Amino acid sequence: MISLDEIKQPVRREMEEFEIKFRASMKSSVPLLDRIMHYIVKRKGKQMRPMFVFFSAGICGGISDSTHHGAALIELLHTATLVHDDVVDDAYERRGVFSINALWKNKIAVLVGDYLLSRGLLLSVDNKEFHLLRIVSDAVRLMSEGELLQIEKARRLDIREDVYFQIIRCKTASLIASCCACGAASAGAGEKMTEDMRLFGEYTGIAFQIKDDLFDLGGAGNTGKPTGIDIRDSKMTLPLIYAIQHASPSEKRHIINLMKNHNTEPDKIEEVIRFIRSSGGVEYALLKMNEYREKAFGILATFPESPFRTSLSRLVTYTTERKQ
Repeated sequence: MISLDEIKQPVRREMEEFEIKFRASMKSSVPLLDRIMHYIVKRKGKQMRPMFVFFSAGICGGISDSTHHGAALIELLHTATLVHDDVVDDAYERRGVFSINALWKNKIAVLVGDYLLSRGLLLSVDNKEFHLLRIVSDAVRLMSEGELLQIEKARRLDIREDVYFQIIRCKTASLIASCCACGAASAGAGEKMTEDMRLFGEYTGIAFQIKDDLFDLGGAGNTGKPTGIDIRDSKMTLPLIYAIQHASPSEKRHIINLMKNHNTEPDKIEEVIRFIRSSGGVEYALLKMNEYREKAFGILATFPESPFRTSLSRLVTYTTERKQ
């Protein structure tokens, strides 16, 4: 599979410039905060979201200073949500590295998340990027609503497929959608083109999340999280929803009982995974993932050929074929 380094080639210079600007945007005169910001920058991930912003701008007219502001805004707000998520989830690791709350406790982690959020807001206001701020703020609202909807529905462990898609559209896809919409808007694209790019990002984000669901069932390579963690968290994923919907009433009761009352027992987790696999849940999730991927490709095909379009297409493929 093509590497991220190869995919980012058309925006390599912009990504290098972005890294410098992003680090500068996180600086603080408070020594503790500056130390934590340095830790966050050091453990940065693949930075696919800024890539989505730059490629989307490139495909819609060209990369500008506004695009750099959009990429930094997305990354600041995304990092803030990750810090807060780790507090909410009592998570002490993220992809094998200690979380902020693990090292500095919850109170400091919440304040760090707030600080990152404020830096994003100030970046937008100082540069009068109000249209980008609206796009990203809407994504943060949707992410919060999706998380709360999932918490509400998870108590009964009986989520329908339509509710599942509503949750992941809000929780995961909204941020990737906002990356693509920000990129388009920063390039001066009109409403129709910006909406097309937003929808492209939404479809890609949904496919991305379904791929994540599949990782949890094992056999998909190292994902940075233990197999069965979604089951331990009583999280309803698409393969599980499909399997339960096609189970007999007694099977359904049994699996829901395991998810509610035995979700920390390795043999019971393994039983749930076997149930999902034998019920066709994995195959169904793959089918839906590919449906959304093809929808994303369909939108891309309406744009003129360019290195940016090629890289966006490859990035979609990467998100759905990645091994971690």
